[in-house]
Amino acid sequence: MIEVKNITKCYGDKVAVDNVSFTAPSGEILGFLGPNGAGKSTTMNIITGYLSSSSGTVTIDGCEILEDPKQAKSKIGYLPEIPPLYMDMTVQKYLEFMFDLKKVKMDKEEHIEEVCRLVKISTVTHRLIKNLSKGYKQRVGLAQALLGNPPVLILDEPTVGLDPKQIIEIRNLVKSLGKKHTVILSSHILSEVQAICDRVVIISNGKVVADETTEGLSQKLGKSNRLIVEAEGNKTKIIDTISCIPDVKSVKTEKELGDNVFEFSVDIEEDVDIRRKLFYAMAAEDLPILTMRSDNISLEEAFLRLTNDTQYSNKRRQQ
Repeated sequence: MIEVKNITKCYGDKVAVDNVSFTAPSGEILGFLGPNGAGKSTTMNIITGYLSSSSGTVTIDGCEILEDPKQAKSKIGYLPEIPPLYMDMTVQKYLEFMFDLKKVKMDKEEHIEEVCRLVKISTVTHRLIKNLSKGYKQRVGLAQALLGNPPVLILDEPTVGLDPKQIIEIRNLVKSLGKKHTVILSSHILSEVQAICDRVVIISNGKVVADETTEGLSQKLGKSNRLIVEAEGNKTKIIDTISCIPDVKSVKTEKELGDNVFEFSVDIEEDVDIRRKLFYAMAAEDLPILTMRSDNISLEEAFLRLTNDTQYSNKRRQQ
């Protein structure tokens, strides 16, 4: 549905976007991440046709954005970080104006009613936009992006400034939209990306540094050959029991969680699964396992590591 191929954008001697390529197939929600100044906004502006690239191509549902801009843009619904709203218009008049501006070939009244129902603004259609809350203004912006039922939605920080309840509502809405649309979602809230997106592309210094599912990214960058085990019993006996299991390289006590309850990190040989052996060995010694998980890193840690963020470096030095 969306193919970004080798796009580069230069401002004089400065390369803002450097040979960026990725695809987003139909029905996928793609998280597009990057620190400030990484080239993320420039890339999104090129995808929407707002900027032209110095080289490379962007294809939207078979239409190249520079060769056939009118047709390509008709397939895109765009919600910028600050929605382009006319504050002195009512919601209804604004959506009618945007409907005409986009030259949507559908029944106007029926389609606007459907979009308002989808984003849950039917009760405020006759109110002035300037009198709406931040959450409702964001929904109105999303409604204009949905006019014409475009196959591609590009959402830039759709939940910025919203309260927790509004954030959850917009998240659920975006997830439901992902069933019928290809969605590119840009956000600085990494927990939001992890909750919504099927895949993430991370850009840093103008280059793509990751293109992976959130789970796959954690597994690739995390220590998949380490288990975190919470168990109850004599600490020395637990360490000895785990250490005797084949393919265990080392066992380290991380912390004491309570009376005779400890958390251990277990380093094992690569590409080996010892979970069943560990369960039976501990059960034989009457040492209950309370929790057991792989030591995968969070999306936040992956983002900081891949973008060489100083916060991540400082955090690692302090550990």
